[in-house]
Amino acid sequence: MAASKAKKRGGRPGVKGAAGRSPGAVPVVADLLLEIGAEELPYQVVAPALQALAEKAELLLKEHRLACSGVRTFGTPRRLVLVVEALSGRQAAVVKETMGPSKAVAFDAAGAPTKAAIGFAGSQGVTIADLEVRQTPKGEYLCAVKREQGVPTASLLAEVLPGLITGLSFPKAMRWNDTGVRFARPIRWLLILYAGKVVPINVGGVVAGNRTWGHRFLGSSAASTRRGVAVADLKSYLKALEGRGVIPDQDRRRSMTLAQLNRLADSATGRLHRDEDLLEQAIFTAECPHAILGSFNPKYLSLPKEVLMTSMKEHQGFFSLMRKDGALLPRFISVTNMKLPNMRLIKAGNERVLAARLADAKFFFDEDRKVKLADRVERLKQVTFHQKLGTMQQKTSRVMELASFLAYKLGGHELVGSCRRAAQLSKCDLLTGIVGEFPTLQGIMGGEYAKHDGESPEVSQAIAEQYLPRAMDGEIPKTLAGQVLSLADRLDTIVAFFFVGLIPSGSEDPYALRRHASAVVRILIEANLPVPLEEALEESRGLVEGQGFRMQVAQEKSGAQRSVSADPMEFIIERLRYYGRTVHGLRDDVMDAILKSTSRASLRLDQLIVRMKQLQATASRPEFDPLMVGFKRAHRLVEKERWEKELVDPALFQHPSEKALHQAVRDARAHLPQCIEQGGYPSALEVLVGMKPAIDDFFIGVMVNAEDPALRENRLSLLCSVDRLFMDLADFSQIVVQGT
Repeated sequence: MAASKAKKRGGRPGVKGAAGRSPGAVPVVADLLLEIGAEELPYQVVAPALQALAEKAELLLKEHRLACSGVRTFGTPRRLVLVVEALSGRQAAVVKETMGPSKAVAFDAAGAPTKAAIGFAGSQGVTIADLEVRQTPKGEYLCAVKREQGVPTASLLAEVLPGLITGLSFPKAMRWNDTGVRFARPIRWLLILYAGKVVPINVGGVVAGNRTWGHRFLGSSAASTRRGVAVADLKSYLKALEGRGVIPDQDRRRSMTLAQLNRLADSATGRLHRDEDLLEQAIFTAECPHAILGSFNPKYLSLPKEVLMTSMKEHQGFFSLMRKDGALLPRFISVTNMKLPNMRLIKAGNERVLAARLADAKFFFDEDRKVKLADRVERLKQVTFHQKLGTMQQKTSRVMELASFLAYKLGGHELVGSCRRAAQLSKCDLLTGIVGEFPTLQGIMGGEYAKHDGESPEVSQAIAEQYLPRAMDGEIPKTLAGQVLSLADRLDTIVAFFFVGLIPSGSEDPYALRRHASAVVRILIEANLPVPLEEALEESRGLVEGQGFRMQVAQEKSGAQRSVSADPMEFIIERLRYYGRTVHGLRDDVMDAILKSTSRASLRLDQLIVRMKQLQATASRPEFDPLMVGFKRAHRLVEKERWEKELVDPALFQHPSEKALHQAVRDARAHLPQCIEQGGYPSALEVLVGMKPAIDDFFIGVMVNAEDPALRENRLSLLCSVDRLFMDLADFSQIVVQGT
């Protein structure tokens, strides 16, 4: 009975494909599993490669009309994995329509097709009978309609997946055979399964299969390490890898690593120094993370903790442990890619290597302190800042003068002395052994050595803070002297490079000028420094010119348009826009309204950001957009007529709304100075908001372009006075009003 029912359904008794499908049938949906197995990848490239793999896969699926429920990526040092869930078994059908000649041209009076119709049909690969007539605003036209049903996903994947893999780019790529394929490291295997079947592709001489390889040393047997293990789907893939010492999901490895780190920190009665870069390194250098607690000789605690922590991080990838009071513990945690019954040998090896590194650091530290920073100043003449901008000694002298200028503006003569001395010594630690070994400690070690040399706390702290903020969201200098020194150093760098034509182009920024400009913006705003930016830039430019450097025009690259202004002020303003947009959620039109109404000579970033925030708060009120509609109507009329007269003759008023608006303008002008003095910008904006009824009534009550020239001119002058009143506070013409 069962056999006969099967025959009636067209199948064979007792034989079915996956999920009840007949063999050879196209699946409705199925998962795609792609694994690129390689030699150990540098940890820095794994996360970006996974992101690029996901993004490229999503674009590829969209381009080829393949639907899915989601895209995921996994990664370890030896594998990049892509999982496309519930991928449709066939391309989505598509209808393509191409318009051709008009019906009148396509057929003659007898209804026979002309050469135009025959040629159009031939070019589209259809018959005359397949052409359709479509009604358009211009009349009836022929239309070729082609319906593509799409091809099975499995065959399409075989065509497009090689390009997906070879399309991944890396900072450094290599060729490992004569195929010419480039990848971060040699590809050793490819596992590609769709609906349980291998997608047969060849990349770099490696043929895709259904096998994966486990941990190099923790695999279940030597045979499986040589031959790999066959898998059928994602579930069996994950199970096979975990059974062979690999945790493919980086998020799970992150959780495992953090749990182990915190547990060991608690056991050492300390707390973990959380370093996200180091955590990322641990996650992408281990397929099966296992943390080990080690120790070092307490005598090395006499070194600055930054030296110890940097040595542990940069040389060995070790995590530091802190006491509750912030002091360093003589302990560390390493994350290994091994989990053995006895880890004492690995622990002892880590401790031995670290001891040698710390001994070197102590030697450098002791030797450095034998020479004072002040005695190193003259040697800065031997250090090149840039081939077009002379030596580090020349830069130091410019920074000294610019720091003195800024210090005088902000704090007077006493601050000038501290800032000038800090600037003089600021680059001397570049000549020390410690900074030569650990460049990330520049500034920090300068502060330490200045303190050892007997410099004042203000000078020592300023030197230590000169490179803050070190990241986009990093901490800014705490002291005023540190803020001045950081500003002077960064402004000099920006102005000097712009002066000799070395300006960022597009995404290229080899001298990190965008980072310097962002730091300038943050320090000026977050420290509330009343620095006139235009004056500071002019002072800096004069110092560069004064050293005899010649101004050069930036050279455009072939075919590329420069997207960065050659004006340092505009360059910094662009970073202000980015800061306002990302940190404070400010609208572009609001920022433009403030920026375009502020003269360069009086431009202060600390004031600008406050006004921008206040304007945006006012712009969020329900009555603001209707007010802008009335203002923009007045502004457009004044702008169109190029009207500049504000003299209004009340004797020419014919409608009460004219008198009311004139009085509203006079009252506003009388109250605005007092409002700004007492309540600041919000109070002034409040006055403008209160003018909405008078503006609306004016446009309802009168026609501006009256036939009588005297009436027309008087009304334009009244609108000009409204326009000037608004524009004195901000360029409200930049404000975008929804629906207009």
